[in-house]
Amino acid sequence: MFDPRAVSLAIFIVAYSLFVIFTHKRTLVASIGAILLILLGAMSLKEAFFAINWNVMGIFVGTLFVADIFMESRVPAHIAEIIVDKAKNTAWAILLICLLTGFISAFAENVATVMIVAPIAIALAKKLNINPIKMMIAIAISSNLQGAATLIGDPPSMLLGGFAKMNFMDFFFYHGKPSIFFAVQIGMVASFVVLYFIFRKEKEKVHVIRVEKVRSWVPTGILVVLIVLLAASSFFDQGVSYAAGLLCMIAGIIAVLWRKHRHQKSIFKGLKSLDWDTTIFLVAIFILVGGLTHNGWVEIFSGYLSSLVGENVFLGYTMIVFLSMVLSAFIDNVPFLATMLPVAMSMSEKLGIDPPLFLFGLLIGASLGGNITPIGASANIVACSLLKKEGHSVSFGEFMKIGVPFTFAAVSAAYLFVWFVWGG
Repeated sequence: MFDPRAVSLAIFIVAYSLFVIFTHKRTLVASIGAILLILLGAMSLKEAFFAINWNVMGIFVGTLFVADIFMESRVPAHIAEIIVDKAKNTAWAILLICLLTGFISAFAENVATVMIVAPIAIALAKKLNINPIKMMIAIAISSNLQGAATLIGDPPSMLLGGFAKMNFMDFFFYHGKPSIFFAVQIGMVASFVVLYFIFRKEKEKVHVIRVEKVRSWVPTGILVVLIVLLAASSFFDQGVSYAAGLLCMIAGIIAVLWRKHRHQKSIFKGLKSLDWDTTIFLVAIFILVGGLTHNGWVEIFSGYLSSLVGENVFLGYTMIVFLSMVLSAFIDNVPFLATMLPVAMSMSEKLGIDPPLFLFGLLIGASLGGNITPIGASANIVACSLLKKEGHSVSFGEFMKIGVPFTFAAVSAAYLFVWFVWGG
């Protein structure tokens, strides 16, 4: 009989190493690891089932459905064209597109946001005969930044919400204090200055020919109603155990049925096109991290980190934010965050501090650190692949010239905000 503790740690380490080496096979690796945990007796099937946060899975899958029809409606692309047309010059057109991208990604999946805004950016670059690389990088990293701002913006936010039992409104105000949304907005202001500095010399006046027409406003209505219901859900689901996931799934089913009715599309084809790869990956990650928690490794790791920082809360907070930022530039932030959330909570308890300080700091570092490199986030990989199709290859150095100052500005500003609000 294998030692469950040794098995859980060994499988986690091997899986994590393979995530880094075989980036595009992460779902297969995580799934095999989760199955091995059960087969080798490190977790029972029942324990694995309950290790999965089904509320988070409901939020993720339901939001995927709604975001999909929202993008199909062409409302975001239509608004982007209006913004570009109204901008006084190219620099402001790019900056306003980045702001719009960030706004959309606060409520829709980052990759989908990049996919819908990218054609407008590429068309603008062709019209003005400028290189689209910087513009596309700026769009990708703006998407990643605002994805952390709300409960439904990105998987890391959903993981935090599920772990800390935070509802939609808790991302705005938590226990009576400004929450993660405002930290991200402070980071956005700082990073916006960086983007302005990068694009300030682009002075050409932009005139676009409108080609995008809104196909339907119904998906926008579904998204708005979902947001309102999520905000109201805190009044009847105090434990944040089911309501958000249930509401998102109901909205998702309505979205699928509406598309079937309007476009006479096969429901199966619509379901097939969604991001099931990430969905399965999330399920497997919950099980892998559950194996560590179940076998006591989280307590051991948090005890070790706590011994490093001693009683110095500021040092602990700083270490969590910037270590997360650097690591997330090269490794997937979803398994990293899922692993570190219980560690951060345990450290908070050992140091006798309010958990949001470490939890919010962890989300900031892990979510925004992906902006440093072209492989740090899925949106970055998609943006680079779209550029490659247009004949533009993006090197690590090229990406990092924008990603590093943008990320450092955003993380530093958000880091200071969270410390001043929650560090006292």
